[in-house]
Amino acid sequence: MKTHQLLFSLILSFAFSCFAADDGKLRIICFGAHPDDCELQAGGSAALWAAQGHKVKFVATTNGDIGHWRDAGGPLAQRRKAEVEKAHALLGISTEVLDIHDGELMPTLENRRAILRLIREWNADIVMSHRPWDYHPDHRYTAILVQDAAFMVAVPFFCPDVPALKKNPVFLYYTDRFQKPNPSKADITVDIDSVIEKKLDALAFMESQFLEGGCLGNASLLPKDAAQRQARIKQVRDGQDKRFRTVADRFRKELIEWYGAERGAKVRYAEAFELCEYGRQPGKEELRKLFPFTGK
Repeated sequence: MKTHQLLFSLILSFAFSCFAADDGKLRIICFGAHPDDCELQAGGSAALWAAQGHKVKFVATTNGDIGHWRDAGGPLAQRRKAEVEKAHALLGISTEVLDIHDGELMPTLENRRAILRLIREWNADIVMSHRPWDYHPDHRYTAILVQDAAFMVAVPFFCPDVPALKKNPVFLYYTDRFQKPNPSKADITVDIDSVIEKKLDALAFMESQFLEGGCLGNASLLPKDAAQRQARIKQVRDGQDKRFRTVADRFRKELIEWYGAERGAKVRYAEAFELCEYGRQPGKEELRKLFPFTGK
C-alpha cells in the first residue's frame, strides 16, 4: 500500500472511532452459524442492551438454505432471513445474513476478511460467537473465523480498506453443553426474566426451525388445524422456556455472584457467556459496564 493511502486509512480510523464513541453507547456484534443461533444464545441480552439504547447486530454466517426437512435452496434462505428480520425488529436490533450455503462454511481467508470487516464496520466493543468445540461444522468454523479476527481487527495492513480498530473488543463465547476438551463456563451471567416473553416471541417467528422442526423435522409436525397448531406452539414454547430455565439453574452460583444472594437465587431464566482468551481481557468491573443491566 502507498504511504498516502495508509495515512488516509489511519486518519479515517481515528475519525471513525471518535465519531462512534460520541454517543456513549455500547456496540455489540454477535455471530451465529445460522439464522436462529444468535437468537437462541443471546436474544435476551440483546433485548436488554437495545432497551438502554445500545447498538446490537446479529450476523448469521450462512443463509440456512438446507435447514429444513422439506424445503431448501433460495426459497428457504429467503424465508429464514425474513424470520430473523421479524425477530430482530421485535428485539430492536440490526440484522445481517451472509450468502454462504448452509453446511459449507469454511475458515478461508476470504471469510476471515468478511468477518473482520463486519467487526470493524460495527466498531464493536463486544464480539460473541460459538465455542470452537461443537457438533456442527458451521458452528466450529464460525468460532474459528471470529477467533482469527480477535488480533487482526487492530492490524492496519490487514483489510486496509476498512479502518483498523483502535481498541480490541471483548470476545465472548455462548454457553453450550459440550465437555471435551473443556466444558463451557460462565464468566458473565445475565438475568433475562424481564425480557423472557420478548425472547420467546422473537423465537416464535422462526417457524421453519421450531414449529416445523428444521432439518430434522418431518411432516407429522405440521399442524392440520387451528387446535393442533396451538398445541404445537405451546409445546415448542414450553421446550424453549425449559431450556432457558436450565441455564439459570446450571449457573446459579454465578448468578448469585453477579446479582447477590437474594436476587440471584430467584432468577428463573438466564443467558451465560464465557470470556475468550483472545481479545481484550476485562475485569469484573469492566464486565459490569459492558453488561450494564447486571449487578446487585
